Amino acid sequence: MLALFPLDLVLLPGAPLPLHVFEPRYKEMIGEAISQNEQFGLVRLLNNNSIAEVGCTAEIVEVSKKYDDGRMDIVTQGQKRFEIVRLDQERSFLRAEVTYFEDDEGHAAKSELEKLVDLHKELVGVAGGEPPEVELDEPQLSFQLAGSLPLDLDFKQTLLGMRSEEQRVTAMIEYYSALIPQLKRTVKVREKAKGNGHAM
Repeated sequence: MLALFPLDLVLLPGAPLPLHVFEPRYKEMIGEAISQNEQFGLVRLLNNNSIAEVGCTAEIVEVSKKYDDGRMDIVTQGQKRFEIVRLDQERSFLRAEVTYFEDDEGHAAKSELEKLVDLHKELVGVAGGEPPEVELDEPQLSFQLAGSLPLDLDFKQTLLGMRSEEQRVTAMIEYYSALIPQLKRTVKVREKAKGNGHAM
């Protein structure tokens, strides 16, 4: 049984995630994970109070701070993807029987990876960030790039469930290609507003 932590976010493999744990049931769950050196599953909490069927295990990398009342700040990192088979509600926190899955065979073409990396750098640049150093031979480059940005949660959830790097790279190229012009327009409007309407 895998302990589940439902949150309004999507954790991707390899992505870091700091968490502030304050609810009693999750203090209990994380406490057990630390003492038994186990991972827990992070699943997206949906609007109708249900949870997504696909999630990602989180490994506790560091306990940054412990408070007197049992709250704690931890740093986790996404590891393995899973699909929920059956939910178990016998404990104070949710648990599930899950099946883990990996990508199917095959790789994304180098030209597509280069295109994605260029778009990623452009997107980060438009947003005013510092473009990351990227290795093209990273096996799951799509997760590394998507995990570093606050992208739309529905899109991230779709990426999480895809079982092919080629499929994810294609989806991200389409997504970035649509997002960059929107972001450029937003930045332009903001700049114009700053200039009190007189900027070109």
